[in-house]
Amino acid sequence: MPSIKYEIKETVGTLSENNKGWAKELNLISWNDREPKFDIRDWAPEHEKMGKGVTLNKEELRKLRDILNGMDL
Repeated sequence: MPSIKYEIKETVGTLSENNKGWAKELNLISWNDREPKFDIRDWAPEHEKMGKGVTLNKEELRKLRDILNGMDL
């Protein structure tokens, strides 16, 4: 399996943390030297391992924001 290169450009915020220290974070990440995208996924402490996640461009993030703002939580 080829290695995946990533660089966390900005940590936007932490959504939660589990008892093993893994944190679900929203970050701006450049994957394989591409344009950075917003990314939600679980990270081990020090970002040495990651779980599966979802990446969003700015427009997708805006639409997600609008959907969440429209929800009655």
